[in-house]
Amino acid sequence: MNDYEIANSVKMMEIEEIAEKVELKIEKLGRYKAKIPLHERKKRGKLILVTASTPTPKGEGKTTVAIGLSQALWKLNKKSIVTLREPSLGPVFGIKGGACGGGYSQVIPMDDINLHFTGDIHAVTSAHNLLSALISNHLYRKNDLRIEKIV
Repeated sequence: MNDYEIANSVKMMEIEEIAEKVELKIEKLGRYKAKIPLHERKKRGKLILVTASTPTPKGEGKTTVAIGLSQALWKLNKKSIVTLREPSLGPVFGIKGGACGGGYSQVIPMDDINLHFTGDIHAVTSAHNLLSALISNHLYRKNDLRIEKIV
């Protein structure tokens, strides 16, 4: 089966049911998505950050790795949640990768995720631009923040 067929063969679990399994309070965004309030951070938890990878020829990259890692942790009886920001812009630019993972390590529903996922991409890009301007300004003005310049 291809990725699309696999995604369509699955019965989605409602987000409240998932949140209950990990004892987490959420802010629902419909039946299948949610945001985790900042005050819900748990000190007992561990954080694994998947920040970069070179996708395979089929487009499997960070999203697939993060989802597969979470699935493996559940198999080891460890509670796990994957938090995704805005998935890949690859599909927007016509390059490989569907931003939803691949095979049996996918985020569904694909259409929802590829089209404005959480709706906060503007905030993400604005924060990125602000930090870029801060770094550029301090490097230009003798580096008051002592940011290491790596070329």
